[in-house]
Amino acid sequence: MWRNYLKIAWRNLKRNKGYSFINIAGLAIGMAVAMLIGLWIWDELSFNSSFDNRDRLAQVMLNQTYEGEVYTGSTIQMPLAEALLTGYASDFKAISLVSRNNNYILSVREKNLSGIGIWVQSDFPAMFTLKMLSGNYNALRDPSTILVSSSLSKALFGDEDPLNKSLRIDNKVDMVIGGVYEDFPYNSTFREAKMLLPWENEENWLNKQTDWTNHSGQLFVQMNEGSDFQVVSEKIKSIPTPHIDKWKEEIILHPMSKLYLYNEFENGMAVGGRIQFLWLFGTIGIAVLLLACINFMNLSTARSEKRSKEVGIRKAVGSARSQLIGQFLSEAVVVTGLSVVISLVLVRLSLPFFNVFAEKQIIISWNNPTFWLLLLAFTLFTGLISGSYPAFYLSAFKPVKILKGTFSAGRLATLPRKVLVVIQFTVSVTLIICTLIVFQQVQHAKNRMTGFTREGLITVGINTPELRKHVDVIKNDLIQKGLIENMALASQSPAHFGNNNSIDWSGKDPGLVVFFRNVGVTPDFGKTIGWDLKRGRDFSGDLPGDSTAIIINENAAAVMGFEDPLGEVVKFRGKEYTIIGVTADMLTQSPYEPGEPTFFTIDDWTGLIVMRLNATIPIRDALAGIDTVFKKFNPESPFDFSFVDSDYARKYANEERIGNLAGLFAILAVFISCLGLFGLASFVAEQRTKEIGIRKVLGASIAGLWKMLSRDFVMLTIIACLISIPLSFIFMNNWLMQYMYRITLTWEVFAAAALGAIVLTLLTVSFQAIKAALMNPVESLRSE
Repeated sequence: MWRNYLKIAWRNLKRNKGYSFINIAGLAIGMAVAMLIGLWIWDELSFNSSFDNRDRLAQVMLNQTYEGEVYTGSTIQMPLAEALLTGYASDFKAISLVSRNNNYILSVREKNLSGIGIWVQSDFPAMFTLKMLSGNYNALRDPSTILVSSSLSKALFGDEDPLNKSLRIDNKVDMVIGGVYEDFPYNSTFREAKMLLPWENEENWLNKQTDWTNHSGQLFVQMNEGSDFQVVSEKIKSIPTPHIDKWKEEIILHPMSKLYLYNEFENGMAVGGRIQFLWLFGTIGIAVLLLACINFMNLSTARSEKRSKEVGIRKAVGSARSQLIGQFLSEAVVVTGLSVVISLVLVRLSLPFFNVFAEKQIIISWNNPTFWLLLLAFTLFTGLISGSYPAFYLSAFKPVKILKGTFSAGRLATLPRKVLVVIQFTVSVTLIICTLIVFQQVQHAKNRMTGFTREGLITVGINTPELRKHVDVIKNDLIQKGLIENMALASQSPAHFGNNNSIDWSGKDPGLVVFFRNVGVTPDFGKTIGWDLKRGRDFSGDLPGDSTAIIINENAAAVMGFEDPLGEVVKFRGKEYTIIGVTADMLTQSPYEPGEPTFFTIDDWTGLIVMRLNATIPIRDALAGIDTVFKKFNPESPFDFSFVDSDYARKYANEERIGNLAGLFAILAVFISCLGLFGLASFVAEQRTKEIGIRKVLGASIAGLWKMLSRDFVMLTIIACLISIPLSFIFMNNWLMQYMYRITLTWEVFAAAALGAIVLTLLTVSFQAIKAALMNPVESLRSE
């Protein structure tokens, strides 16, 4: 029986090639989009799943309270680890302090390259279940031994065994390789780390920090079996309290399983983050697949009269309704089966581009039985959904009316199809509006004044003693050659000020807690970055007194409450500084948040070179010349630089990426909707062939016939727009509320999306409408 059903289904596909193509193409594109989104969601959900202990791991985070608001951060003070070990050992199986990512120069014989490494304690490899290719977990117990990733080992030693070989770091310290581990997966927290360095090594300045107000590292813990995150978090939250008197600080445990998806906090509690994008794209995937299924339903029910005799004869010879339902569902499954094959090809071809678009490294596990079982379930589910309505609709026809020739679908038969078309375009227009608003918000952030000139600025890390020793010579050489306009040193990149500290000033309320971004610079920093000095003067290298001078931004001046801040004395780290200048607020944190209070001091601890390229020289030529100069004075180190504007762009890259993906899916959704509309318009034109012929004989114009055939579809699109506009307004207004610096929704976006949808509808329908209107009435009447 089922074999017969499949044979009939295949014959119907071949007999109606045009409609079959539209059905198969629409379903294939919809299923491909759903598959890509499904792969993306699976990758997001499996973040950090390579760690066998993930469900028992947590990152220790801090809640700092300021003016009633709670700020949650991931950097902690170093003594906290020892406090947990000594006071709460029964709750934790292992603990590891971890530094931030650092870029190091690695030298082996004549080979020099850069690599990212992190300082970790000896429990780290076992906690995060590193897959050791050689050596063992315990190698880091020796302060002179490091672990390297397989990719770094390959880059340094080729196919040689690196075990026990020496590696020179930053041209100043030699380390022995104690093991090689498999690279961290791309979808893991430590994916950039190519080298693990021992925490107790004397080069790690963090292991010497005992100040409870210095937050410079990260701390990860592995819970004992039976320990509850919430219970232990409550037990340990007040550990920093006795050691800090200037602000309130509590610690919390954030489970590793939630670290990636729940990375936004309110009042010290994780409330969301990337998880919202999973819901967003999951909804989009379902919506796009639904659009494709609607196409199938629409075209199948629209052609119901073509198959009414088939249904009547089958019922007359004894076919039960359940058998007819089975036949029509089998046809839907056949179409879906063909579609899924095409969709797999589309996914395979588009995955490399999708990975670039989404900044992922997603692969399809072709050898995984689970993948094929899920694909089979997905195919059957889609086939049953798309074929359900046509199957129950067609199988309900009355055989007596059909065989007597009195059967007519009636005017109400078109109502479900109209509802489905409205749903299709409601989804499509909503996606278009949302995408436009996301792009507007990103552009709003891009256009925000930053208080300095990002373009043409590059930063270079001071990673060897030779480079630090020759900084002044390098600067003079580069300026004389005309490669740069100016150069300075800083403790942090102008793209991001990460330090947080407090300062004291005359008249400060003892209960006031304010965190300032503090940056150590050399005198030419302001001239190099092009900051906007509002009051006072800049630093000067000719004035020895500027070693105790400080420049603040306007936000800091407002917080301090000075009527005239120039000449006022503030105290930072026990040292007094005199305010000599006030700059405009520099946007170095989130482009969606207000500027933060910041101050600058002349500081010896400056690990970053900031240069402004000569604008009259092509960037490529300038960089090549700078590279030559750096190699002359720092031959052991590759010239690694970073553009400040590119670093800054990463701050809104997430929103931009989401907008790009949403835009791509919106285009595909519109295409699927238009594809279905094209097929439906084709059928309507075919169904009304006789009517069109008679109207032409009676003098109807081509324009009049085009208007008649297009009017219904345009009305459906207008209804869809009227539904989608308030829905998208509510949704996007709520989305924008998470940003303090945001756009205001205007009617132009909604009008543009609605107008675009109407124009697309007219373009889609007009081809079939004009084609039918141009048909010779003699042929159309004869065909009846």
